[in-house]
Amino acid sequence: MDLDGVKRLVQGRGFTVVVEKPFVVVGDEEADVVRTRAESTIRWAVKRLRAQYFDKDPKGIVVWLFKDKASYRKHAWEFFRHKPGTPYGYFSDTERALIMNIATGGGTLIHEMVHLYVAANFPGCPSWFNEGLGSLYEQAADCKGKICGLTNWRLAGLKRAIRRGTVPSFRTLTSTTTDQFYDEDPGTNYAQARYLLYYLQQQGTLNTYYKRFHRNRATDPTGYRTLKLVLGATDMAVFKRRWEREVLALRFPE
Repeated sequence: MDLDGVKRLVQGRGFTVVVEKPFVVVGDEEADVVRTRAESTIRWAVKRLRAQYFDKDPKGIVVWLFKDKASYRKHAWEFFRHKPGTPYGYFSDTERALIMNIATGGGTLIHEMVHLYVAANFPGCPSWFNEGLGSLYEQAADCKGKICGLTNWRLAGLKRAIRRGTVPSFRTLTSTTTDQFYDEDPGTNYAQARYLLYYLQQQGTLNTYYKRFHRNRATDPTGYRTLKLVLGATDMAVFKRRWEREVLALRFPE
């Protein structure tokens, strides 16, 4: 749906429409609140994601920011004939729309924005990295002008799995197909991927890893060989034990 189509759809309904490149942003909160969200969350994240990772912007995406659960569910059905399967928000490729219950916070919004940028820049990106990067920035801050992930709610479940000894190897994680990552998840895939990338971030090597993985994607489609090289790890079982000790030492909130 283009800008004119959006304006026609919401005319007289109390929505504010803002162009915040590369997106059209639509919200039913007060106009100044919608503009503030567009600037303080979307513009803030776009600037940093572009600087750190991505060359291309996603095209033709409308970001819908519904003010609460009732508005989110009502308008997802009224505008798109969707019954949301998540209370937070989701992306509809058919509608080219990012549909959010913004009352739940901006974390899911940034998470989904990362997926849009990955789709535009990294064809064939495996789900483990796509979700790991999106999840990393669902709790984010500015660190000297860069976007950085903070610890978040996924940490507690990962710690429990580490203590039980049920976290898969990194070879297993990185080799998962899309169906395996989502449907055969032992309960740790998102968190393991997130905190692997968090570790790389804290070591100052996440951007290096992304660039090398992206460059080598034809010969290393899972990213595992590149991961070993960036980590300087000859024995990934030894690395995993060290990573687990570091994860167990993390705290949320930081």
